[in-house]
Amino acid sequence: MSAAYSVVQTDLKTGNVVAVLPVTAIQFTHSLNAAGTATVGIPLFAPEADPNSLSPGISGLVILRNGLPVWGGILWALAADIAAGTLTLNASGYHSHYQGRHFVTGWATRTTEQAVILKRFFDYFNADNGIGTDASGMAATGHLRTTIWTRYELKNAAEAIEELADNIGGFNFRYVPYWVTAGKKVGHRFVISSRAGTAATRSLTHRVNCNVTGVSYDSTALATVAYAVGADKGNGEKLVGIFENPSLAARMPERVMVGSYADVKETKTLIDKAQATINAGAVPVAIPELTLYPDQYSPLDFVPGDVTAIDVDAGYIALYDEFIVTECATAVDANGSESIKLALASKELWSNANPS
Repeated sequence: MSAAYSVVQTDLKTGNVVAVLPVTAIQFTHSLNAAGTATVGIPLFAPEADPNSLSPGISGLVILRNGLPVWGGILWALAADIAAGTLTLNASGYHSHYQGRHFVTGWATRTTEQAVILKRFFDYFNADNGIGTDASGMAATGHLRTTIWTRYELKNAAEAIEELADNIGGFNFRYVPYWVTAGKKVGHRFVISSRAGTAATRSLTHRVNCNVTGVSYDSTALATVAYAVGADKGNGEKLVGIFENPSLAARMPERVMVGSYADVKETKTLIDKAQATINAGAVPVAIPELTLYPDQYSPLDFVPGDVTAIDVDAGYIALYDEFIVTECATAVDANGSESIKLALASKELWSNANPS
């Protein structure tokens, strides 16, 4: 039996439900350490298509599956097809709010547990016309970080979170919508988990419970030596962190990767960045894409960052290995039929961190 989907419009600041929207089609993605997106179609002439209420940048959208929130975010754009009589709503997840928030007075935290730093980030932005992200449930990770930016750098909050995540000993993150009061108010939590992912609890087999549509192999991240270039020391020179992979150098010609981190002011952090680049570039990356068989799983059964075993035997492609889910994309058509697609990447890439 197909799941029942609906979409509610919310007040972005409070999470209060403004309206239940009459939808014609829904598409949404959960992406690893990124905002994710959603596209929702509604009738152009529906009463709920109210320009005085439904407004890009101001309205929130929450997608419900069998009455429970499975995706939440911010309406950023809409497009009207007058001939077809449809209005298409385009939204991004709550992380997109923090792409427009900056540390306008600077920031300095030294040698502090990274979960505590994250909580302080959200407290700071929630207190000044924010969206009420709940970050209170994060447990300590055991990793201390230093984050220092001057007011002149105007550091972007989303980038700050992503850079903390993309370290050796970093984390995966996501925003989880939930009912504060069923049918009336939606909240959302910021959740972190180990970059190593959870232990694989599901195994997907080609032509048994999924259709593996393709597998690509990418060697662009391979590196025998990595340099991480940091902040200017004030004399025209810049801090540099270096890390090497001698075992890979014994198998291939030298290949250097250089990353720039202009706001990093500690050599130790730069060495960690270089090591993360080396770890992520130790082997070619296998990237399977697949479609789940209908009515066997929900979109929340495959959370980005989770580990899933994949089994496919098709000529050159002979895989039985564990992969990290990097994206879960769900489409619901006008008849209510649900289709779920997964994109995955080699477990080593994400568990070792990949500063991009």
